[in-house]
Amino acid sequence: MKKQRPVNLQLNTISFPPSAISSILHRVTGVALFFALMFVIGAWAVSLSSEQGFMSVQEAMGGIIGKVVAIGTLSALSYHILGGLRHMVMDMGHWEELQSGNNSAKAIIVLWVILTVVAGVAVW
Repeated sequence: MKKQRPVNLQLNTISFPPSAISSILHRVTGVALFFALMFVIGAWAVSLSSEQGFMSVQEAMGGIIGKVVAIGTLSALSYHILGGLRHMVMDMGHWEELQSGNNSAKAIIVLWVILTVVAGVAVW
């Protein structure tokens, strides 16, 4: 049996609702935190190996790449925490309706941007 259904292969024409964007960002930041954790553990191991290792990690984190990594890690962590809190509230039975779910997604995205700017200013 041949199914006659529309197929939309142009991904740039798909419009995701805020709740879908929030869910995707929560998963992406979880993966980003996994890779950031590998960097943090590596830097921690090098810094504890010797005084020379500590100085090299301190120098690397004081450079532009270290600051970008720190800001990115703080940004991913802040969004993942906000998204996790949103999901916990939804698990308790709140914000499950379409409008309130979209509003809560928009709110945490705006709060995430604000926290990322604050983290960027603090780190830089």
